[in-house]
Amino acid sequence: MSEDQTTTTKTKKKFYKRPVFWVIVVIVVIALGAGGSGDKSNNNAQDGSSAEKTSTTTDSTQQQSTVEPSAAAQETQTKPTAPQTTVSQKNALKKAKDYLSFSAFSYGGLIKQLEFEEFSTADATYGADNVGADWNEQAAKKAKSYMEFSSFSRGSLIKQLEFDQFTTAQATHGADSVGL
Repeated sequence: MSEDQTTTTKTKKKFYKRPVFWVIVVIVVIALGAGGSGDKSNNNAQDGSSAEKTSTTTDSTQQQSTVEPSAAAQETQTKPTAPQTTVSQKNALKKAKDYLSFSAFSYGGLIKQLEFEEFSTADATYGADNVGADWNEQAAKKAKSYMEFSSFSRGSLIKQLEFDQFTTAQATHGADSVGL
């Protein structure tokens, strides 16, 4: 009698597993339909009632998915995406701020210094563009630094500041700021 019970139990387990298996199959088919596969041939292979339910669900899901990309595309077109700052750009900007905290640099001189630190030209330029420096003020600080170190005529100080890549207007402002 124990063999009969074992056989009956095994038969019952198979009986209970079969509906669960088909429920899982239906869920997978619905999920694939929601993913936009659009393959309706799998739906027709099932029995009539569940095939109709699956087909209806898949069709409504496909309708929703065709509406959503259009709305997303419109949103993308109306909202410009902000460029992402790279880690290297952030580091170049931080290094640029560090340099300007203890020494005066021209725009071009700061880029050259950052390139010397092995930042790419693009990242060095990003750092100089975004450091928020007043380049006239930087020229005045550099002119003061030169005057503390040595004596200069107005013309030679302007030439030195231009050599440091200050513009002529910035170099002239620097010379003016130290009284030359």
